[in-house]
Amino acid sequence: MKSSIPKVLHKVAGKTILSYVVDNCKANAIDKNVVIVGHKKDEVMAHFEDRDLTFIEQEVGEGIPYGTGYAVSCAIDEFDDDDMVYILTGDTPLFKEETIAKFMNYVESHDFDACVLTAIVKNPFGYGRIIRGVDSDISGIVEEKDASDKEKAITEVNTGIFAFKGRVLRENIGNLSTDNNQKELYLTDIIRLLRDKGQKIGGFTIGCEEEMLGINSRVQLARCEHIMRRRINEKHMENGVSFLNPETTMVDFDVEIGCDTVIDPGVHLEGETKIGKRCRVRGNSRISDSVIADDVEIESSVIESSKVGENVTIGPFAHLRPNSVLEKDVHIGNFVEVKKSRVGEGTKAGHLAYIGDGDVGSGVNISCGVIFCNYNGKEKFKTVVGDDAFIGSNANLVAPVEIGEGAFIAAGSTITKNVEGRSLAVERSEQRNIPGWTKRKDR
Repeated sequence: MKSSIPKVLHKVAGKTILSYVVDNCKANAIDKNVVIVGHKKDEVMAHFEDRDLTFIEQEVGEGIPYGTGYAVSCAIDEFDDDDMVYILTGDTPLFKEETIAKFMNYVESHDFDACVLTAIVKNPFGYGRIIRGVDSDISGIVEEKDASDKEKAITEVNTGIFAFKGRVLRENIGNLSTDNNQKELYLTDIIRLLRDKGQKIGGFTIGCEEEMLGINSRVQLARCEHIMRRRINEKHMENGVSFLNPETTMVDFDVEIGCDTVIDPGVHLEGETKIGKRCRVRGNSRISDSVIADDVEIESSVIESSKVGENVTIGPFAHLRPNSVLEKDVHIGNFVEVKKSRVGEGTKAGHLAYIGDGDVGSGVNISCGVIFCNYNGKEKFKTVVGDDAFIGSNANLVAPVEIGEGAFIAAGSTITKNVEGRSLAVERSEQRNIPGWTKRKDR
């Protein structure tokens, strides 16, 4: 990956690669989940510290064998003879939950000693080829670098997913050899060992080869990202959401969208965002980890970790920074920024305003150029604005300060003291007009 980030912590559609594999196992009610970790193991373990997982370290270094066989052998004490052990690779995020479920059902409905999940592919280069005997049962798996020309022509390949009876895996994992071109312990060699002993080996073939795509480079990461985002958008469209151009709309895995919502090209919905029904999100908007209620219109704006009520209109070019709450019928217009503030029902801030660390009541008018002066260089302070107040253009509210219900702040005022309800506050120096001044200036 040429990255300081462990491969399995790179993200596909906003979710780490390994999370897809772990969640797939959890969804299929696998009782115990063991993750083999090596490179930057501490980062991987920290990312999943709140999940019910067992981590086993695979040592690396001179004299230590490599390969899938060695990785699995590290977990030999984690299962019993009577267990059915399923082995998945941590860099294949595209397997669907239903695919793994079908594989498990197939395994559990037959008395296999081992079973391999296989796929028929157009281009098998790089994959282990499935060798079948005269009875069509699997007799072995040959890796690309060890395959003959005849074997390389086989288009049925190993997906990297296996099932073994615990006893069978225990008895054979120690018999693997590094006598191959890679000098590694191949898990796939167990299939040949079992075949030589006459044990029963099954193969379950999937019909969609894209599911088995693994990630070993940025190119493959981008390919998986494209496939996953296509799946996500199709799921939402099947549930009643309209995408004007799905190819240019990016929706993360955990996003929820209500029916009859319309999403424009260039929109990016990130994290655990929830969008309500009948919303319209236009032009290059980015919404991250936020909750948007029904009937909201958003145009070319950024919303981060905030909550937006019903019938709100936002944008264009507005910015809701984290911990902002807009109640129903609020209007936040162009070039308005809201940060860590509550804005009450029906309040309007049409353009060119900053609302920071504020508690703004309902029915308030925030005119052009209004600034909540919330920071003195060391600390942040709060501004409270009562219901139905009017904040005139180019007014500065210097926190901490309270503006009473129905108060009127005259344009151009810098307010540093509390204003009682229904009062007019004017803070300006007296205007002086000097006749003929420009003529003298130009001499």
